Amino acid sequence: MIRELGEVVAVEKGWVQVSTQLKTGCNGCQHQNHCGAGLLSKAFPQRSGIIHLPVEQEFKVGEQVELLLPEKAMVRFSLLLYGVPILAFALAALVGQWLWPTKELAVIGFTVLVGAVAVYVLKLFFHGRDAQIRKSLQIQTLTNSDA
Repeated sequence: MIRELGEVVAVEKGWVQVSTQLKTGCNGCQHQNHCGAGLLSKAFPQRSGIIHLPVEQEFKVGEQVELLLPEKAMVRFSLLLYGVPILAFALAALVGQWLWPTKELAVIGFTVLVGAVAVYVLKLFFHGRDAQIRKSLQIQTLTNSDA
């Protein structure tokens, strides 16, 4: 299970809103002063993510909770998130090269266009899967021994 700690920031009937601190792996990296991700993590150190989750048990605002996501779900969604755009770019470049073998700018433009369409379609796909992702998440109250 992938584990993330969060804090309940709002409670509605049957729903809870949890805020989590977004983390990066940059703190332990030697190159954090030279790469874009490291510079961004320094520029925005207090980033947080908020997620709305359906719940059956009762929670209180300010309560510390643990979000759990099965690794299988994370791997599946990660493969879609990264794999689809990479495949779209690669196939678009091949098709573009086949259609316009002497026009490099046309191939680049076609590849960018197909990549943008793939990202947009993927965004729509994941928007429709929000309920499925929320169902995969488990939420539980932290006990004193977990903290």
